[in-house]
Amino acid sequence: MFKEGLGDLMKQAQEMQEKMRVAQDEAAQKEVTGSAGAGLVSIVMNGRHDVLSVSIDDGVLSEDKSMLEDLLAAAVNDAVRKVEANQQDMMKQLTGGISMPEGFKMPF
Repeated sequence: MFKEGLGDLMKQAQEMQEKMRVAQDEAAQKEVTGSAGAGLVSIVMNGRHDVLSVSIDDGVLSEDKSMLEDLLAAAVNDAVRKVEANQQDMMKQLTGGISMPEGFKMPF
């Protein structure tokens, strides 16, 4: 009787592990767009935090270099926040809404 319960528990753990792997693969492929300066600078990033593209409005190029640097940093930060929000939503779906510990991050 104990072995049956343990076997069921192991089976559930394996199923959860497979669901987690599939969800991580999906999250890694998901793309988000971060922007700054009312869309003057935008960054497309995937779930692995890889920057896939950068778009800079031509009008910004005539501005001060430090302004462009600030806009780029803000757009990247916006994209990172969106990736992390997507990952938190995915974890809530996987765990049935159970909150994960503070600071828990996906293993990418």
